[in-house]
Amino acid sequence: MIDNEQVEEIMLVLDDKLSKTVSVLEGDYSVIRAGRANPHILDRVTFDYYGAATPIYQAASISVQEGRCLVVAPYDISVLKAMEKAILVSDIGLTPTNDGKVIRLVFPELTEERRKELVKKIRKMGEDAKVAERNVRREAMDALKKLKNDKSISEDEFSAYEKDVEKQVSEAVAKTDAVVSEKEKEIMTV
Repeated sequence: MIDNEQVEEIMLVLDDKLSKTVSVLEGDYSVIRAGRANPHILDRVTFDYYGAATPIYQAASISVQEGRCLVVAPYDISVLKAMEKAILVSDIGLTPTNDGKVIRLVFPELTEERRKELVKKIRKMGEDAKVAERNVRREAMDALKKLKNDKSISEDEFSAYEKDVEKQVSEAVAKTDAVVSEKEKEIMTV
């Protein structure tokens, strides 16, 4: 247990920012198409629902059909056209088909070249996340050095806290690497 409130605050902020970095990366990965139908690809797509920008998943049931097809069934059929238009103008790269009751999104098979491009993009996103984690470490270390220079903590305490910071950052980097390799495996699996 940390007995210094300022250090405890620094460690809590560090932990919070590191876990947010990993969860943001996972969120970014969830919208990357991997050749298989993934309902999360529509998480960021909104449409105009009686004057309010509403996420599609809040106004429709989204299900996977036959592994490579998403079926979007709106709770209110009158918004079907608005949903279809929102999907068309979004950047998900799929063309919706509308049969009057539901919208179907067919995920095409990825070519080997496209898979490799996606893996490069995934690795870059992972590296960006690790850079963010290292920036968080630097902020925490700067705050701890300031406390040491202000004589709020001793040299020994600083060394101990420095090890704690390094340990937390190493764990976050390991989680990031695991998320990256999991997504890579998903993309490269035919």
